[in-house]
Amino acid sequence: MAHRALTGILLIGGTSSRFGSPKALARFDGGTLAERAWRLLDEVCDERLAVGRLREGLPFRSLADEGTGPVAAIAAGLRGASHEVAVVIPVDMPLLTVRALMLLAEACRDAAVAQAGPLPCAVARRTLPAFEAGERRLRTVLDGLDTAHIELEDRLLANVNTPAELDTLAP
Repeated sequence: MAHRALTGILLIGGTSSRFGSPKALARFDGGTLAERAWRLLDEVCDERLAVGRLREGLPFRSLADEGTGPVAAIAAGLRGASHEVAVVIPVDMPLLTVRALMLLAEACRDAAVAQAGPLPCAVARRTLPAFEAGERRLRTVLDGLDTAHIELEDRLLANVNTPAELDTLAP
């Protein structure tokens, strides 16, 4: 059950060429990375949107991103969001927690990021024009906003780019 009126945006990406197969469908702790992230957002947000190029094999519908990279995906999510604050997570950070996402949401002015940023983050829907301005680097977009920086446990921010990295995180 969601803690407050938040939109959750799950960045599911595409074919994950560095990973060798779609990361969203990789198995971790009894489910796929996509299922795990979707459940996490359900615990925090009362609205969830998935954005990315992957269409096959997901247990939920997703919006197409209208470009390449996370800036375009976040823009698509913000256009679909009904709440002022959106928590954005990539599908490849399986150790994120409810508490970590709540800290980001609570700290959000225009945006909030953790120390390793730029993802995960929280962004205000009113910042959509910054995501539509043509900049492709997420860090640059966030640096141009009133962004709060919060400290999270480093382990929670582990992101996986290979199957071997995913194996090292197994419980």
